[in-house]
Amino acid sequence: MVSIAPREAAASLSVRFWGVRGTVPSPGPERARYGGETCCVELRCGERILILDAGTGLRQLGAALQRERPEIDADIFFSHCHIDHILGLPFFAPAYAAQNRFRLWAGRPPLVIPLAEALGRLMSAPLFPATMEALKANIEFREFRCGETLEPHPDILVRTASLQHPDGTTGYRIEYGGKVVAYVTDTEHRPGAMDANVLALADHADLMIYDATFTEDEYRKHVGWGHSTWDVGVRLANAANAKTLALFHHAPEHDDAFMDAIAAQAAAARLNTIVAREGTLLTL
Repeated sequence: MVSIAPREAAASLSVRFWGVRGTVPSPGPERARYGGETCCVELRCGERILILDAGTGLRQLGAALQRERPEIDADIFFSHCHIDHILGLPFFAPAYAAQNRFRLWAGRPPLVIPLAEALGRLMSAPLFPATMEALKANIEFREFRCGETLEPHPDILVRTASLQHPDGTTGYRIEYGGKVVAYVTDTEHRPGAMDANVLALADHADLMIYDATFTEDEYRKHVGWGHSTWDVGVRLANAANAKTLALFHHAPEHDDAFMDAIAAQAAAARLNTIVAREGTLLTL
């Protein structure tokens, strides 16, 4: 069972959502409760920090980390390099401080060019005034083949798999201390079929984070866009025996009232289903 709790009361593995939107940041009072920052999820595995995606939510995470500790060491795992998943990096203040250390991970595919080159294109004229050379932290780029099992630290396993999305996406399964978090975003389901890669990533997971961009009605108009629905998320979580399902990557058009309706329907369809909001902290 997952509970929402202050970090001080957290067990060995906790998950905090810093950005829950997809496609484009969507600020405004009508989205204040669920939030408008794009994808960024922080995992605390004991004292280790793992970050899933570097959307605009990464900026606020960086500020929080700087307040917490003088030196920051973390691993950042990219699902892919579409702009809503990398746009926070140029505004991640800890990356500009020489005392910090980061390892940036990405899979091939979806990478078609080296990760450093992809991020360098974002941080270059005329798109941004500073280049990657301005990032003074110790940054290592670590690429892998999708399907590999990674060991970023001796007590943490990260299993990977390819997902269905234009240009490709990497899904992650993080295992630590007997707990499992599955990060399955920017993926499109095949109607009438269960994605074997998703089921493997989410198998008996304590928490399954899933792309629920569209409703079923919306999806019929967006086939091929590379996203899924909360209904499919419920079916996959049930089939995988996942404990808690967190719906994620909310469409920018969906305001708080719309998200409240989704939350009510999803909770009625499956126990232990939540709609992720910025700031939500889950303790496993």
